[in-house]
Amino acid sequence: MTINASISTSGNLVEADVIAKVLAKGRATGAEFSEIYIEDKRSTSAGLDDGKVEQVTSGRDRGAGIRVVAGETTGFAHTSDLSERGLLAAAEAAAAAARQGDGGVHKIALQPLLRHPVNNVRIAPSDVPKASKVALLERANAAARSIDGAIVQVSAGYGDSYKRILVANSDGVFSADDQVRTLFRVSVVATGDAGMQTGYDSLGHTIGFEVFDENDVEEMAIRAAKQAIAKLQARPAPSGLLPVVIKQGSGGVLFHEACGHGLEADLVGKGASVYRGKMGELVASPLVTLIDDGTMSGEWGAIGIDDEGHPSQRNVLIENGILTDYMWDFLRARKENRPQSGNGRRQSYADLPMVRMTNTFVTNGTEDPDDIVRATEHGVYVAKLGGGSVDTASGDFVFGMVEAYLIENGEITEPLRESNLIGNGPQVLKDIDLLGNDFAMGNPGMCGKDGQGVPVGDGQPTLRVKAMTIGGTAA
Repeated sequence: MTINASISTSGNLVEADVIAKVLAKGRATGAEFSEIYIEDKRSTSAGLDDGKVEQVTSGRDRGAGIRVVAGETTGFAHTSDLSERGLLAAAEAAAAAARQGDGGVHKIALQPLLRHPVNNVRIAPSDVPKASKVALLERANAAARSIDGAIVQVSAGYGDSYKRILVANSDGVFSADDQVRTLFRVSVVATGDAGMQTGYDSLGHTIGFEVFDENDVEEMAIRAAKQAIAKLQARPAPSGLLPVVIKQGSGGVLFHEACGHGLEADLVGKGASVYRGKMGELVASPLVTLIDDGTMSGEWGAIGIDDEGHPSQRNVLIENGILTDYMWDFLRARKENRPQSGNGRRQSYADLPMVRMTNTFVTNGTEDPDDIVRATEHGVYVAKLGGGSVDTASGDFVFGMVEAYLIENGEITEPLRESNLIGNGPQVLKDIDLLGNDFAMGNPGMCGKDGQGVPVGDGQPTLRVKAMTIGGTAA
């Protein structure tokens, strides 16, 4: 294998010939596959709480992970020492772990070699002064507090990151990617006779500071404040089975958690997915097409390549209700003789890749969203879902409704207190009976799996599920 490229890390180069030596070292004892993942990440964050800017921080993290596969055994080592000596030591450790041959995963963290520092390298600041980032926080704080005297607390956060990755392996892959992400969030607390209520809004995109030319942080703060104020007058949510209309964008997290994870090939292979063995079957309403797409430019889960060096792509998982494919990483695709799908992702160089989503969403239908509400005599309108939990083996889930309203006589009326939305992922997919034409992506998210978190996006048009369980307290 010939490699003709290099990656810059803190002024030093990991040369092509060094990468080739590392991959060769990984396979020197007979392993059939070796891989190197190199990462250099810089980040800045700022936070405001109770009117005060509490922190403005910058950081940098860089290193390499070496993976060696021998039969059913994976050896893995990671190091922050990007010298030739450090990388070869990691490759040797990973190869030694793979030789143990017990079919498991052996993970080794190497300490960097001590050396005499010859300079004091600092993370270069972004082109945007930190004062401009702090100003965003202060503007959001002032806007939220201007809405009503009941607003007693505002917190806001800003973050950006730049990550350069390089992936090479013994199959000839040699890929690099630059990943820029910019994030802003605002949380508001209001107090009244009903106690304390909260409102929240956020944005996150894989673009730079120009995101604030198209998104006004004051408008975000006002939306969050109005959400909190409205909930002060909220009535108890109903309980029992009711039709549920979910606003565009806000319900994507439900499909991510309750359906998306069950379509990840590693969980399918372990028998931990309700969708195992159902390829080609009708698993959802014929209205539903579910896609995972890492190529969505600007969206929070967008990537040029996955963390195994495979180009990101658009993967149709469910088409017109029929299960068409799962999401794949290198190891699962190789085992099942399937092509990779660009879904091998890892939190950092210190972690092994696994099957993960990117941007997961339900595509547009044909209904006007207002007509969907008018067609619902009595039910619940969910404007924003919160966190939840799901059992991927059964598909059962519980999600918090952080902003919801009663639907009466085909109209959205009174706000409801926070309560739970309870259901089963496969059943919800089958019970979608109206699908809007107003597709939108939702808030940025960090998806946790096996201790690793990666940025993901999700979305959907306004839709109606003909019956879901509301865990409210009203009779």
